[in-house]
Amino acid sequence: MLDQHQRFLSGRGGVRALLAFADLSGRALIGVNLAEADLSGATLRGAYLAEAKLDRAMLFGADLNDTDLEGASLVGANLRGATLRGANLTRANLLRADLRSGAIATKDLKGNLYPVVGGPGMSLNAGPAELQGARLINANLTDADISGVVATQTDFTDAVMRGCNLSHANLQKAKLIGADLEGADLSAADLRGADLEGAILTDAKIELTDLFGASLKGVLTAKPAGKPIEELGIEVEELVRLHVQWVDSSGAAGKPADVSGFDLRRGPSLKRANLTALRAETATFYGLDLEGARLQGAKLAGADLRMCCLRGADLRGAQLQGALLNRADLRDANLEPLVMDGGRIYPTNLEGARLRCADLRGARLRDANLRAVDLSEADLTEADLKNCAVEGAVMPRRRAAAKAQNG
Repeated sequence: MLDQHQRFLSGRGGVRALLAFADLSGRALIGVNLAEADLSGATLRGAYLAEAKLDRAMLFGADLNDTDLEGASLVGANLRGATLRGANLTRANLLRADLRSGAIATKDLKGNLYPVVGGPGMSLNAGPAELQGARLINANLTDADISGVVATQTDFTDAVMRGCNLSHANLQKAKLIGADLEGADLSAADLRGADLEGAILTDAKIELTDLFGASLKGVLTAKPAGKPIEELGIEVEELVRLHVQWVDSSGAAGKPADVSGFDLRRGPSLKRANLTALRAETATFYGLDLEGARLQGAKLAGADLRMCCLRGADLRGAQLQGALLNRADLRDANLEPLVMDGGRIYPTNLEGARLRCADLRGARLRDANLRAVDLSEADLTEADLKNCAVEGAVMPRRRAAAKAQNG
C-alpha cells in the first residue's frame, strides 16, 4: 500500500492510501510518507510516527493519543475532531493545520450522511480536538486553526503560533513559555493559570480572554519594552554614523553609541552596521536585522535579541550575559575571543543567556563562556564549541552533534 501511495504522490500511477478507520495503534511508522493519505477515524494510539510526512493528510477524528509525532510534518493536515492527548509533537510542523471541532460521518447507499457508531476505531466524535497533556515544544502552528481546542496542561513552550486561531480554546494551565503568538487570535480563550512567561503577544487579539492567575512575566507586546526610541533625541542612522566616526578615529571624533534600556524595534535595519563596542545593555532588538553586523566587544548584557538575524555577525568578545537570543539566526556568526593590541584576549561571554531554538549552524564559539546557557532545541550542526566552558548549560536533546566540545 505504501509503495502504491508513493507512486500516487509522484504522479506515476499508484493508488492513494485509504486507511480510514484502520487500527494502526502501536505501529512503527517512523519517517513514513503518508502525505494526502486518508486516515479519517483511524486509530494510531501509541504509534511511532516521528519525522513522518503527513502533509494535507485526512486525520479527521483520528485517535492519536500518546502518538509519537516528533519532528513530523503535518502541513495543512485535517485534524478536525482528532484526539491527541499525551501526544509528542515536539518540533512538528502544523502550518495551516485544521484542529477545529468535527464529527465523523459516512454515506449510506443513497448518499445520505449519517454518523458512524460502533465497530473498531469507529465512534461518534462531535466534540473539539483534544490536546490535553500533549507536548508541542518548538512546534510550528503558524496560521493553524485550533479554535475551541481543549489543551489543558499542554506544553507549547517556544512554539511558533503566529496568526494562530485560538479563539474559545481551553488552555487552562497550559505552558506557553516563550511562545510566539504574534497576531494570534485568543479571543474568549480560557488561559486561567497558564504560563506565558516571555511570550510574544504583539498584535494578538485578547478580547474577553480569561487570564486570571496566568503568569505574564516578560511578555512582549506592542507597548515599548523600555525607553521608546524617540527619547534617543537623534535618528538611529545619525547615531550609527557618529559611532562609526568614533570607532574609526579611536575616539578622537564622533560619539560612542549608548542605547542601553531602549526599545529599538521600530528602528531601521542595522544590517552590516559597524557597531563595535556598542553599549546596549537591556536594550530590546527583538526581530531586527543585524546580519553581518560588527559587534566586537559590544556590551549586550540582558539585551533582547530574540528572532534577530545575526547571520555572519562579528560578536567576538561581546558581553551577552543573560541576553535573550531565542530563535535568533546565528548561522556562521563569529563568537570567538577578541584579540586586542598587546595580545589581550577577551572571550565572548554568554553566561546565563537563553538561546532556545537558536540557529547556530556553523557558528564559531571557541573558548566562549557558555556557563548556565539554555540551548534547548538549538541547532548546533557544525558549530565549533572547542574549549567552551559549559558547566550548568542545557544542551539540545536531539540535534546534530557539534564539531568539537571541550577540546
